[in-house]
Amino acid sequence: MADDLPEDLRDPDPETDLARARVDVVLPCLDEAAALPGVLARMPAGYRAIVVDNGSTDGSADVARAHGAVVVTEPRRGFGAAAHAGLLAATAPVVAFCDADGSLDPAELPLVADPVLADDADLVLGRRRTEGRGAWPVHARAANLALAARLRRRTGVPLHDLGPLRAARREALVGLGLVDRRSGYPLEVFLRAAAAGWRVREVDVSYRPRVGRSKVTGTVLGTARAVQDMSRLMREVS
Repeated sequence: MADDLPEDLRDPDPETDLARARVDVVLPCLDEAAALPGVLARMPAGYRAIVVDNGSTDGSADVARAHGAVVVTEPRRGFGAAAHAGLLAATAPVVAFCDADGSLDPAELPLVADPVLADDADLVLGRRRTEGRGAWPVHARAANLALAARLRRRTGVPLHDLGPLRAARREALVGLGLVDRRSGYPLEVFLRAAAAGWRVREVDVSYRPRVGRSKVTGTVLGTARAVQDMSRLMREVS
């Protein structure tokens, strides 16, 4: 529940508490001040941006507030920690997740959220289609393809990309009992959703070169750590 989030981690500024949104968009953020203005400017009407500051030192939180986002602070480092803090802070019936680095187009959020809002799917994942050189490093793309193949064999779900643009109902996500707070969080969502019999759908979304330097899968070391986290989850989640 949103009340589970400590008060001192919530943004107290009432100006960012917009009218109830149909969809809350969680954007885990670590030093994305350069990308945030463009990302937030493309947020669709009825979608509320929740930027989760995960230890930024470049003023990302201030930039996010200045551009109308709700800001949540998550001091524990890790993608999963930031994503889950945003989920708990959300109040809209549907929650979407999107990277804050400019590689994904928030204007395409309805592609993943609309089927959930219409009750045509329980979890919708964006299958990335690259636009521009360098959008998806070869090592990261290869690791993703290998993981997707394993997941198809394991679950029977015709998955091709465990992508970062996704949407599901908030209460259902909370009910999955997610525990990973590192790079394995997106995988845990999928594994637990598939095990619970959720209707999972993929839709094509555009994927562009990010703004600035990647902190995780853009580096070989970051990809290796993510693979390690995900391999552990493949063993632990039945």
